[in-house]
Parts: sequence; structure tokens; C-alpha cells
Amino acid sequence: MIVDAHHHLWRTGQGYTWLDAPELAPIRRSFTPADLQTVLTESGVERTVLVEGGRCDTAEAGLLLAYAKETPQIAGVVAWVDPTDPALADTLAGYRALPGGDLLVGVRPQIQGEADPDYLDRPDVRRGLHTIAGTGLAFDLVIRDDQLPAAARAARDVPELRFVLDHLAKPRIRAGEHAAWAGALAELATAPNATAKLSGLVTEADWRQWTVADLRPYVATAVELFGPQRLMYGSDWPVCLLAASYARVKNALVEALPALSPREQMAVFGGTATRTYRLP
Repeated sequence: MIVDAHHHLWRTGQGYTWLDAPELAPIRRSFTPADLQTVLTESGVERTVLVEGGRCDTAEAGLLLAYAKETPQIAGVVAWVDPTDPALADTLAGYRALPGGDLLVGVRPQIQGEADPDYLDRPDVRRGLHTIAGTGLAFDLVIRDDQLPAAARAARDVPELRFVLDHLAKPRIRAGEHAAWAGALAELATAPNATAKLSGLVTEADWRQWTVADLRPYVATAVELFGPQRLMYGSDWPVCLLAASYARVKNALVEALPALSPREQMAVFGGTATRTYRLP
């Protein structure tokens, strides 16, 4: 069973103001569960994890959980949360009480939007991470490469929390930068409670001219550091449409991966996501 561990859904007019940036015009439209089902069928993907889409408000959780409740392919939802929320435990309990709340498998804030590279070291953030750990939910890290050191410290200091690194911390593929990113990624990979998504890479490369060869060094480093049992495939659809179709993203990862055994391939394309997010 193939699991896409990272995609989004949104409708225009529902508060996704980040899509107003001029360069995002190609994806400035609604993407619905029906649209998702079409691309999944075409690519042979059976299950998915739906991730918050940058609205950064608690009301979005109800929309995403409702999508999941109505869409058999969506096996879990990662909702937005503010880890510094004084009422965080109540917020998470409220999510679970919503229709489809049993499909909540993780949460994430938009850490990449925080100017401070050490945001995850803040005491109020750390308190929130412990609260999240107590709920059994996973914690997605959508971060920049300069925020990797703080993520590594957080993963070591909150060992009971399952950390999931989104988009390999957005390496600067377009600029060809690799060494500094790889060194920082290695620190996070030493934490056994950290996994990572092979997702979002095509939009870190040149949108018009990227090739599989551009992605291969970053994928190879992730495999070397985390191993297939701690890596998972994610399309980042529909954001990926800025640079490639759903099918091309999936096929590019197949080509970019080093030689893996059938069992290791199963881990990357479903097993790791199922285990990490505790999907049914």
C-alpha cells in the first residue's frame, strides 16, 4: 500500500492569504477531495495524510477533519496548532471532539515563518511540545535549514514526542548548497524519535529546469542519515504543481532513491508513515 504522507487541500476565499504572492498564481484556486482522488487514482496511491495549509488558525482543523471523514483515502490529518497556546491541551481535545476527530494524527505550527532560528528552544514552546507528546500525536517540523540545530535539540530533549521533518528542512537545491544542510540534518537524524519526509524538493529546485539529478544528492544524504525505515514519501501536492505534476513528483523520487530492497521501498512508500502517524 502506497501512502502519500504530505499533501494539502484548500478552497479560495477561506483565508489562505499566502497564495496571494504573484509567483503562486498557478495554484491560486480551490483543490478539493475530488481533485485529490483523481491524482491518487492516476498514480496508484491508496492512502494519504492531509496537512494544514498555512491558514494558521484553529478553525481550519474542522474543515480538514471533515474532508478526511468524507474521503476514504485520507487516513490522517495534521492540523495547525500554536505550541505556545496556554490552553493547548483544551485546543487539542477540542480538535478530537470534532467530526472526524479520530483521524487527527499530528499537529504543526508554521515554524518556517519564525525569524528566530532558535524558536524551538523557547521555554513556552518546549512546554507545548511536552503537552503534545502527552496526547500521542506526532509533531511535524516545517522549518528552514537554519532551524535544524534547534530542532535537533528539541528532539533530544523531548524524546517521548515523534518529530516528523517536512521537506527535509527545505535544502537550497536551486543554489546547489548541500554541505551545511547535510551537517545540520545529521544532528537531527541522531535522534531516534525523528523521521523525515522526502517531500517538497522539486519546489526547492529550479521550478522550470530541475532534473532528477538535482534531487539525487539530497535524497541520498537523507537515506544515509535516516535510513529507509525513518523516511516517507510525500507529494506536497498541490504546492508541487509549481514545478511538476503529482505523477512526476512520485516518479522522480523513485528515480532519485539509491538501490533499496523491496522491504526498504515499502518503508519509504508507506510503512514509515503508517507507523509514525499510527494510521489505521
